Amino acid sequence: MRDVKLLDIFAHPIAQKYLNRSGLAHAIAVAYHAFHLANEYNVDPDIAAKAGLLHDMGHFTWYRNGKWDYDLYKQNDIHPIKGAERAHKLLIRLGENPIKAKTISLAILFHTDSFLPSNDIIRTPLQQVVKWADEKDEEEGGKHHYRKIDFPRAKESIMKLDTLIDEEQRKRLSS
Repeated sequence: MRDVKLLDIFAHPIAQKYLNRSGLAHAIAVAYHAFHLANEYNVDPDIAAKAGLLHDMGHFTWYRNGKWDYDLYKQNDIHPIKGAERAHKLLIRLGENPIKAKTISLAILFHTDSFLPSNDIIRTPLQQVVKWADEKDEEEGGKHHYRKIDFPRAKESIMKLDTLIDEEQRKRLSS
């Protein structure tokens, strides 16, 4: 039994603000990729999907002269740090198990090497799954953050993923 479902997260105004800022279509795609990779690598699909959904909620918008500046972003961004903090606070506020909230937040923190001085981090299986899920949906120049999805379709996708997670958890409990 899950304390917090993806739909609970998705419906929260804080999640809406940051998911829309960083690209809702990308966040949902990464959540799906994380779910499937979690099953492949024997990782909890619930926490993988949650980390996938929230992985970019720390993004800041880097603009210069009114235009998105990808180079400025690459030089200065620390979105995994801010995202881990925001996700943890949101998950705790929603009633997530504190251990799961911390685990999800750490997966968000280590989903990319972009802010690290070196890329020699040894990730847990969950952290690696979230990294791979993000990489599966990336587009050159950060374009994956600008794909659009309308709200009803996004909500339907989230509800479908919640159902898939529930089914997977039932299968795991019965085996």
